[in-house]
Amino acid sequence: MQLVIIFVVILIVIGFLSWFFIVYNGLIHVKENIKKSWANIDVLLMQRSDELPKLIKVVKSFVNHEKTMFDNVLDARTSFLGANSIGEKANADNQISDALKSVFALAEDYPELRSNDNFLNLQDRISGLESEIADRREFYNETVNNYNIRIKSIPDVVIANVLNLNPEKMFNVDGQKKKDVHIKLDE
Repeated sequence: MQLVIIFVVILIVIGFLSWFFIVYNGLIHVKENIKKSWANIDVLLMQRSDELPKLIKVVKSFVNHEKTMFDNVLDARTSFLGANSIGEKANADNQISDALKSVFALAEDYPELRSNDNFLNLQDRISGLESEIADRREFYNETVNNYNIRIKSIPDVVIANVLNLNPEKMFNVDGQKKKDVHIKLDE
């Protein structure tokens, strides 16, 4: 009889440890997926940042008097390159997006720029990168959401609390960044 009790206790301990390791590994997996999904966004943001000087060079050859716009684009790029945290990079990304809207809107007023092959190729490249970045942001937010759900769900919440795992923030765009860009060429 005592042997049966010892055997049952051993099975319960093994079951508990197995459960703990499965949940722990699952939580670590989703936590690392957040890092991976942000790294994928970061790669695309860097590619877009690398394309900006080429775009500015082409646009400058047509529109020399738009110094403020060029400065805004280059300042946004500098902010991105100097950003260290995800939040700082997200803010710099929003600045670059706003600056790019200005550049592309400016092209509407310069038919010779719109017909330039270099500009069109760069515009297509950056537009493609913007689309990929949007897809990766969505994946990042999905990954963060899955993680946040897991660390709040029973029984994972027990292990998440033991490991002091905290919810992650989703990639958000503030309301100001959602407004249309207005360009005044007569200044």
